[in-house]
Amino acid sequence: MYGFEALTFNIHGGYLEAIVRGHRAGLLTAADYNNLCQCETLDDIKMHLSATEYGPYLQNEPSPLHTTTVVEKCTLKLVDEYKSMLCQATEPLSTFLEYITYGHMIDNVVLIVTGTLHERDVQELLEKCHPLGMFDSIATLAVAQNMRELYRLVLVDTPLAPYFSECITSEDLDDMNIEIMRNTLYKAYLEDFYRFCQKLGGATAEIMSDLLAFEADRRAVNITINSIGTELTRDDRRKLYSNFGLLYPYGHEELAVSEDIDQVRAVMEKYPPYQSIFSKLSYGESQMLDKAFYEEEVKRLCLAFEQQFHYAVFFAYMRLREQEIRNLMWISECVAQNQKSRVHDSVVFIF
Repeated sequence: MYGFEALTFNIHGGYLEAIVRGHRAGLLTAADYNNLCQCETLDDIKMHLSATEYGPYLQNEPSPLHTTTVVEKCTLKLVDEYKSMLCQATEPLSTFLEYITYGHMIDNVVLIVTGTLHERDVQELLEKCHPLGMFDSIATLAVAQNMRELYRLVLVDTPLAPYFSECITSEDLDDMNIEIMRNTLYKAYLEDFYRFCQKLGGATAEIMSDLLAFEADRRAVNITINSIGTELTRDDRRKLYSNFGLLYPYGHEELAVSEDIDQVRAVMEKYPPYQSIFSKLSYGESQMLDKAFYEEEVKRLCLAFEQQFHYAVFFAYMRLREQEIRNLMWISECVAQNQKSRVHDSVVFIF
């Protein structure tokens, strides 16, 4: 099919692809970030953002501003754009757009279940949930005592239901089990999304395979680093890795037996695309790893816009906008806490 998309793609997808490319032009540039990093107060940040697409969302907010307000309003803009695109999408693009939100659904489920375990107020937890991952019965998650109840009472009617087959156990929910549940769900979700994109074929399959493989590999590295020194066995760790990606299968075998960050680094340096990420880090250091992965992801997402007639631009745009919101949150926090010397530590420039 590859090469023939140009004949029929624009019948259903042309308008929305043009819209999403227009949205991409509104992403903040390096010059915007440099100006934001000079700001002294959150009101200065608001004033600078008033000249961008975030202006209408922040203009009626009273002073003094809070970081949460800035992030909330910027996320609201993303949600509005997403809903507007979803309303106008036809199959298979509408299903593709829905897949993009499943990751947020998983995060919301884990947030509610963990918060309930620590006896936090459900209403307070719901306010912290990502708006793209909301579903009707999310508030009732609080009643579940174990995985089986969680599935039977709440999740059976949500799009996450098929992903739960691997992690339904009668074990009580505790911090360790919840973290394993999150990673098992993410593994099932990424594999399902990967299969869906392969089925679509053409440029969508080609570009999304690369982006999802990168996501799967990043999760494998993070799972390995976070499980060093815990009671998670090698076999359990191996089960949490997705069954695709550049590291699959031989890299996974080596990661499963890694005991420290330097062994993880030795495994990753065998793969040229990841060599450059680890070359930025000094030995034994993992704090800057997230930023290095984000920078590599942003590069790949920007490349998705270089081709036409494919759906990966929608995935790329949503991810770039989410990265932009993370950047704004970090800058706002640094300004609010008077830590301007650290403002460049976690900002990932998009253009």
